[in-house]
Amino acid sequence: MQKASKMNLRVFVSDCEGPISKNDNAFELTASFVPDGDRFFSTVSKYDDVLADIVKKDGYKAGDTLRLILPFLKAYDVTDKKIRDFSANNILLVHGAKDTLSYVKAIMNSFIVSTSYEQYISALCKLTAFPFNKTYCTRLKMDKYQISNEEKDRLKKLAKEIADLPIIEIPKTAISISEFSRADQDTVGRLDEIFWEELAGMDSGIMISEVNPVGGSEKARSVKDIAKMEGCDLDHVMYVGDSITDAPALKLVRDNGGFAVSFNGNRYSVCEADIVVLSSDTIVTSVLVEVFSRHGKEGTLKLINDWNVSGLAKYCADPELRKRMIQTFGGEFPQVEQVNSDNIERVIQESSVFRKTVRGEAIGKLG
Repeated sequence: MQKASKMNLRVFVSDCEGPISKNDNAFELTASFVPDGDRFFSTVSKYDDVLADIVKKDGYKAGDTLRLILPFLKAYDVTDKKIRDFSANNILLVHGAKDTLSYVKAIMNSFIVSTSYEQYISALCKLTAFPFNKTYCTRLKMDKYQISNEEKDRLKKLAKEIADLPIIEIPKTAISISEFSRADQDTVGRLDEIFWEELAGMDSGIMISEVNPVGGSEKARSVKDIAKMEGCDLDHVMYVGDSITDAPALKLVRDNGGFAVSFNGNRYSVCEADIVVLSSDTIVTSVLVEVFSRHGKEGTLKLINDWNVSGLAKYCADPELRKRMIQTFGGEFPQVEQVNSDNIERVIQESSVFRKTVRGEAIGKLG
């Protein structure tokens, strides 16, 4: 593909898991090292959604699942090396992601902002040749923490108890836990006791207080930091995300005139996005970046409203990019649609369903 000159006035920022890779590294780590870990993680992840979106617990943000699970990973002797090795051996990129990262960093200053642990992001950067110093991620040093065998045994029993709890169902319109079923209210209550009372009294509880996942408000803060560092206004930022951890960053960019993209996203990300992308290949991201780099949000939305082969020829200036889009999809381009009040419920449903076909049922249904 031809490479345009660097354009310092516009900036590309992307989440990692979802828009770049199919992984949910923390889920996969937990499923691998903790017995019944997939169920355990799903329960904690849904609890995370409750605390961040319904309770709005002070000092808590979306993505803090990654600190809640740490004592349990430690109980099963997960080390920094085990996380590095597991991550490096299990990266699964969305088709085209390596080419897209190479392309976008050639035409715009580009960054990854991810809730993922630094061990995973470091491994992904090595695989894709993306500079690690252009990433924001959750810093974690597992080996600095030590806990007794007695505490490990207690944590293992709690992990089994959590895995045996019913997974919370959040009513679609709920704004309070009082609207939950009695069983789900009991589950939330028990998890409150475990995480904020029992673990607080254990040595491993310090992991929950010290580790600060880059999710929710931290992602929004990172975007502000990037814009300040690059000397651009937020209306010159394109942000790509897919989950509840991206919602504040998407909203920040959208509300300030930037370009907010939900890529195979769930309800939380679609609600805060300018457009939704449903695609199994990141070539779509490359096209959007190319047009945004030259025409900004307004010009890119013109392409979205003329999303076909003729529109591509009209708005995308890179002939090789146009060629690859047509080779990949023929004349039947993947769904890319501007979000509005008339279509939002439909596109939420369509995006949520498509998300699971790309990332799998277990990961696709996580917040």
